[in-house]
Amino acid sequence: MSEAVARSNRSDVQSSGDAQSRRFSASAYAICARGIIWREALRFLHQRERFVSALVRPLLWLFIFAAGFRQVLGVSIVPPYQTYILYEVYITPGLIGMILLFNGMQSSLSMVYDRETGTMKTLLVSPLPRWFLLVSKLAAGVAVGVLQVYVFLAIAWFWEVRPAWQGYVYVLPALVLTGLMLGSLGMLLSSLVQQLENFAGIMNFVIFPMYFASSALYPLWRVQESSPALYMICQFNPFTHAVELVRFALYQQFNLQAFVIVVGCTAAFLGAAILAYDPARGTIARKKRD
Repeated sequence: MSEAVARSNRSDVQSSGDAQSRRFSASAYAICARGIIWREALRFLHQRERFVSALVRPLLWLFIFAAGFRQVLGVSIVPPYQTYILYEVYITPGLIGMILLFNGMQSSLSMVYDRETGTMKTLLVSPLPRWFLLVSKLAAGVAVGVLQVYVFLAIAWFWEVRPAWQGYVYVLPALVLTGLMLGSLGMLLSSLVQQLENFAGIMNFVIFPMYFASSALYPLWRVQESSPALYMICQFNPFTHAVELVRFALYQQFNLQAFVIVVGCTAAFLGAAILAYDPARGTIARKKRD
């Protein structure tokens, strides 16, 4: 009886919340989104070391590791490339994925911090729909990540990584979609962790397997030659398809398989994150009951 009453009350609250959210105008949604994005922009400006550190990792791989691997690891002609390429050119899309991956995890780390300080609670009690608040925060993080990627590409241009200028425009949707997928994954992980210290450890268990078990550093045909089992893991890794989506887009080509997989994973991760942050049904509610 009590469970039925609770479900009834919850449905009444949800229906009233939905009815209230439908009364908001487009300008109210725009004001809310602008406020969330502006807050993230100010945080980004006040944490310049975060911007620098996001560039140091991929630049080290590009300037130092790639120079050593160039003589050891040859790259044959594979799509989307039309000729033999330097190893630096091959790993650039993977390094772009590294920037977006670390940025997505850093944004989720800030969500855990905001939850500890109470800022996240202030945001989530807004009368606007919860999904809109989370998507706005996710979009702000993606915007920061895309900015970091273009700065990295500008530096890589001086290192002879020079796709056609159209590629810099063509790759933008792929960057946004990849950033949404990785940011949604980080948001989902942040809903599962209560303490800031625990999330830092979980990040390492997610970032490094996703990055190294992918096509970011090595062509998949080479992985298949050395280890068929690892090749299968790379094929099931969504980060592999995100890297390939960026790789093809950077050279003005469209990889349909990678696009479908990235879109599907984005929808799954984002839907699970929104559900997890629902105080009535998600992991946040279960933690409160515990």
